Amino acid sequence: MNLHFFPSKRIAFYMAKTFLLRSLAVLAALVLILMTLDLLGESGKILRQPGNGDAQLWQYVSLRIPMLIARFLPFSVLLGTLITLATLNQNSEIVSMKAAGISAHQIIAPLMLASLFVAAVSFAFNERIVTRAAATLAAWEAVEYGPVPPSTGVSSNVWVRTGDDLILARQVSGKREQTLLRGLTIYHRDGGILHSVIRAESARPDNGGWLLQNAELFDINGTAVRRSQTMRVLEGVQTDQFTLARVEPDEQDFWTLRDSIRELKTAGRPTGALEAGLWHKISGPLSAVLMPLLAAVAAFGLARSGQLFVRAVIGMGLGFAYFVADNFALAMGNFGAYPPLLAAWGPFALFLLIGETVLIRTEE
Repeated sequence: MNLHFFPSKRIAFYMAKTFLLRSLAVLAALVLILMTLDLLGESGKILRQPGNGDAQLWQYVSLRIPMLIARFLPFSVLLGTLITLATLNQNSEIVSMKAAGISAHQIIAPLMLASLFVAAVSFAFNERIVTRAAATLAAWEAVEYGPVPPSTGVSSNVWVRTGDDLILARQVSGKREQTLLRGLTIYHRDGGILHSVIRAESARPDNGGWLLQNAELFDINGTAVRRSQTMRVLEGVQTDQFTLARVEPDEQDFWTLRDSIRELKTAGRPTGALEAGLWHKISGPLSAVLMPLLAAVAAFGLARSGQLFVRAVIGMGLGFAYFVADNFALAMGNFGAYPPLLAAWGPFALFLLIGETVLIRTEE
């Protein structure tokens, strides 16, 4: 019995090379087709801006392609695995390997090692290129593909939580002691029950608190309204709780996002969705390692039995089911229904067990 984890060096290299080449070919074809369709839909918006031309179209392509590669790389690995294993099965190469005493896990091992390399490259590519492209494209789309103005340092619709109280500032400008809040609304709650609402035209820091201008207090219990030219409230609420910028996980690398989450936690902002996005930066690229395991069902069973196509469809179905479960878990994490770790790693762990179970049951 062959007790080595990998088959012979020659077989392992042959399978890994075949798998990588076919996965890259599938990825190139997918990106080319999707980029063409995407450009057809966006070219009208880009060229609508005065002064935009071919250079802006190519700029859009250069920003969009990295995002398409990051999104469809695991799917390309799935299809590359299916094509590789189905071809090996069709040519009776899998039968020859098993006749030589090579187990199902040893047949899949070179593909999983190669996919681990793909996952590492994908993580580095996402960190160095995709995040920057996403941030640049988001800023460009916000101005409808026109000239991107310099940052004004003004934020809008900023929510802050302090204890049970919720605070909404329609506009935040300045920093530290020069911070200015406009359109301020304070929802005073106790045990989750709303007791009063304070609205103010503006607010500025004042010796550890905030001085409101043209404030209006509405008491829910007494249904009374009290107006005041000035009012001092929010003791202990720091200026950086309002001035921290809005964070998009796709636009920051792992370490920057981790620091942003720490700052937002200090400021009392909710970070559950961001933490799920943080861990998904690792579990997302690692999903490439799952694809050979989920598609392995296409490798086993005699090709002449007529079940090869059915097995390939089952492998593709398992891969699609993983992507659906992964997106669903992230959505639940964004809503706060799932803890961040479960949202990011739950589907990965579940389909790792499913793939291993299917492989063991179909090995013979």
